Amino acid sequence: MGDFFDELGRYLGSANSREEILADLLQHIYLALLPLVLGIVLSVLIGWLAKQWKPLRTFVLVLSNLLYTVPSLALFIVIPGIIGSRIIDSINVIVALTIYTTALLSRPVLDALDAVPPEVTAAAIAVGYRPVRRFWGIELPLAVPVLAAGVRVAAVSNISLVSVGALVGTGGLGVLFTDGFQREYFSPIVVGIVLTLILALVVDVVLVLLRNLMTPWQRAARRTSVHESSSDAARSALGPDVSGEVNAA
Repeated sequence: MGDFFDELGRYLGSANSREEILADLLQHIYLALLPLVLGIVLSVLIGWLAKQWKPLRTFVLVLSNLLYTVPSLALFIVIPGIIGSRIIDSINVIVALTIYTTALLSRPVLDALDAVPPEVTAAAIAVGYRPVRRFWGIELPLAVPVLAAGVRVAAVSNISLVSVGALVGTGGLGVLFTDGFQREYFSPIVVGIVLTLILALVVDVVLVLLRNLMTPWQRAARRTSVHESSSDAARSALGPDVSGEVNAA
């Protein structure tokens, strides 16, 4: 164990190694998050269309399930033949992960839109909101809490799948894995695993913070619920006689 930590210290102590790790980390972030953003935009647009035209809903759900079952490595290899890129181009990973993200988020988007209370939609229609304005101004903001759960899963999935792209030479932290296995050098493998886990954790925390910022009404509802629960607990602790006197006062 001591030899391993000595080896790890020498690896991290090298300026070249640190530069390589930083470059791989930045590329990993780019390859994971850009498809996430593109996938969110596409899935939201597809979800809106599917909500407007019911027959499209079944087709979207079936197609998304089929697409997500395609192995990622196979998709990385097939895409260059479709879009005309080289197999080592990073665009292959971006396109593949955008497809995966869109497929993964299609159902959560539809579930999130279905979770919008019908009375809210009816009220928006009554005051003159047209479909597009109603979707962006009312339905989508209210769907954020449900949609955010799917986005968090998609983000972690993308961060994991980017590493597979290293097998076809597209970079990211997966390069540390392939380099370590080829040289039987475990330090870069351990560093790659730890950084991947930390990156997934940081992105998940950021998404939770963004969700909270975008849904201030939920924080207000939670505070109200906590206040009511505390009041109920206090009345229970005081007993029926005392709590009745307090209420009467």
